[in-house]
Order: sequence, then C-alpha cells, then structure tokens
Amino acid sequence: MSDPVLARHTESPSPDPADATQGNTAETVLGVTTGALVLAAMYAVFVYVPTDSFQGPVQRIFYIHMAMWLPTFSAFALVAIASLMYLWRRGPGWDRLGRSSAEIGLLFCTLGLATGSIWARPIWGTWWTWDPRLTLTLVLWMIYATYLLLRTLSATPEQGAVLSAILGLSGVIDLYLINRAVYWWRGIHPAVIANREGGSGLADPRMQVTLVICLVSFFLLFVWLLVLRMRTARLQDILEECREALARGPRAARV
Repeated sequence: MSDPVLARHTESPSPDPADATQGNTAETVLGVTTGALVLAAMYAVFVYVPTDSFQGPVQRIFYIHMAMWLPTFSAFALVAIASLMYLWRRGPGWDRLGRSSAEIGLLFCTLGLATGSIWARPIWGTWWTWDPRLTLTLVLWMIYATYLLLRTLSATPEQGAVLSAILGLSGVIDLYLINRAVYWWRGIHPAVIANREGGSGLADPRMQVTLVICLVSFFLLFVWLLVLRMRTARLQDILEECREALARGPRAARV
C-alpha cells in the first residue's frame, strides 16, 4: 500500500519548463536590479550626499539605518496578514509566508537596531537608552524572536504554527505604537522625516534623494530575499512530508 502523501509528490506532473524558466529569469532580474540599486545606495551614502553640518560624517549611517525599517515593518505586517489567514483557512502556504517574513523581518530589525546604536554612540554618548521608540522596537524584536522560537519548542509543527500565528497577529499593535511613539511621548529619538512642527531634518535635496534610493534598494532586497526564502520553505515542507511518508511506509505495508 503506497502512502498518499508520498504518491502526491512523486506522481505530480512536472512543472512546465517555460514557466520554470520565466520564474528563474524574473528572480535573476530582481536580484541583479536589487544588487545594482544597493551599490547605488552605497555610492549615494558615502560619496554623493553632503556631510551634515551638525552631526558630521556619522550622520551618513542614518540613511542605511532608516532604510532598515521599511523592510522590517513590511515583513511584520505580512506576518500579521499571513497569521490571520492561517488561523482562518489553515493553509500551509500562509504559514510559510508568515514564517519566511518573520525570519527576514527579524534580520532587518536587528540591522536597524545595530546601525542605530552605532549612530547613537557619538551623538548621544551611549550605545542605548530607554527611549520610548527604542524600547518599543526592542519589544518588537523580542516578539518576533519568540514567534520563531515557538516553532522550535512546540510539541508539533501544527501547534507551533497556531501559537506563532496568534503572537504574530498581536504583534502588529507594537508596529503602530512605534510609529506614533515620537509624537505621543517625550523622548530623545528624533523625528527626521516629519517632526512635530511639520518640518523635515533633510533640508538638502540630495539628502532626500539618497534616502529614497536607500529605501527602494533595501525594500527590493527584502522582496528578493522573501521570494528565495518562500521557495526554500516550500521545498523544506515537501521534503518533511516525504520523510514522514517514508517513515510510515513499512508500518502501512504490514497493515
């Protein structure tokens, strides 16, 4: 007696070579475009943009620091959407999307915290301070680190998927609090793009252009990594199903 799971993967029709070629071409174009834009962003940060008259050369890391948060917020918003859809539909594709987005979002969140600390040391005189926005961002990091940890510690993959989906859905509240923290609570974290008075800390047009290039390039990097991670996650799930089917095979044959 053959296992239906194993049969489904071994007997499924082969993908159309044309579709596979188009998919690989799209990934290649996205990867090359992303690489070119990241290089352009690095040139803009270290060569093109003028040095800030108040903060000096250390201000240049701001553009990279700021660019980390668009992928971070996008990734964790995707986690919330995928978590909601998984709890509703129980589709494995939604679980893969949530898991993949959480992993990449946690990477960008870590880089954002690290670059912020590098900037803070010469400007604030400390690597870290318990500013409201910084504290909420650290909470965000811990929420999604726990999201991934739950999958490892749960008794079954299904239990881990459900528990992490609940946490991933609730984590979106912290995203909103981080966005509003500078305006709601008194702290030392600057509001550079739009401050309380309605102005901007990026007066020079070259600073604005550099920020836009960084935002676009690192967001495309996030998209490219997500595409690659989703494909890898799907292959991992298929491999795990086949392993379980092979492990059940001898028992099923004896029955």
